[in-house]
Amino acid sequence: MAKDWKNLKEMISYSEGGIISKELVKGKTNVTLFCMAKGTELTEHTSTREGVVYVIEGGGTFTLEGEKIPMLPGTFIHMKKKAVHSLKVNENTSFLLVLNE
Repeated sequence: MAKDWKNLKEMISYSEGGIISKELVKGKTNVTLFCMAKGTELTEHTSTREGVVYVIEGGGTFTLEGEKIPMLPGTFIHMKKKAVHSLKVNENTSFLLVLNE
């Protein structure tokens, strides 16, 4: 029988100065766990699909269409398709990215 559940806290790991992504679900809905090491960033880019970001732990800033949003545990961010965004973390930070068709 396939394992249909995951303990996200056990999956979180950081690489010094890097970003680790772990795909959890692939299909019409994609779910990816991102673990960003302190001081890393993703420069401005555009989303290809509508989606949400849910911050699990850490801290930083998510910039969405020019608005700066604090990335604190429990933060939920909705992104429209083609939304311009970037992020920078000031401590080890993990979040789920859920993209929908």
